[in-house]
Amino acid sequence: MNKQNLRDIKREATANALADAAFALALEKGMDGFVVEDVVQRAGYSRRTFANHYSCKEEAVASAAVIFKGAEEVKDWIEGLNEDISPPDILYHLMKMQLTGEHIGKLRQLVLLSKQYPSLEPFILSGLRRLQISAQETLNELSLGRYPNGYTHLLAGAVYGAVLPILDGSLNVLLPGQSVDESPEAVTFDHYLDTMFDYLRNGF
Repeated sequence: MNKQNLRDIKREATANALADAAFALALEKGMDGFVVEDVVQRAGYSRRTFANHYSCKEEAVASAAVIFKGAEEVKDWIEGLNEDISPPDILYHLMKMQLTGEHIGKLRQLVLLSKQYPSLEPFILSGLRRLQISAQETLNELSLGRYPNGYTHLLAGAVYGAVLPILDGSLNVLLPGQSVDESPEAVTFDHYLDTMFDYLRNGF
């Protein structure tokens, strides 16, 4: 492992620690109940270090929920892929790996926070957009030019758009790890994901 990789790993770990501290404070105290100084004290870094990663506490809070920490698992899966796998199947597996119960739970908490604190909304949208672009770029790379321009954009946009109603609670979907007793009429997240991809594969 070279020095650049070590530097990148350290930088990522610092950004994650600051974001996690900000997110925890937001849940405990609300966005109006803490300042950047509280974040750096909890995370154990300086205010200057915070400024090297985030423009404000809102960006740090949103980042904690959209940071995906399973990149190595995804990388290993991609390296073992069959070249004939279709883009919907690639995206299906990516979503299954990415949208764990913990990740979706954090995203939902973030969306609920944004209803009370609208200053979070631009950072949430930016974070979700980054996840969508990352998925779309992965599809482009793995599709090897076999599909028309715009196809991967449309596919990734449709999938991430379908996730938003789960996050804002407008669809009654049980998150991974939730018991059906909590909402007997809700569909499971896996069922919702399977149904969504059936539409993408077979038409609406």
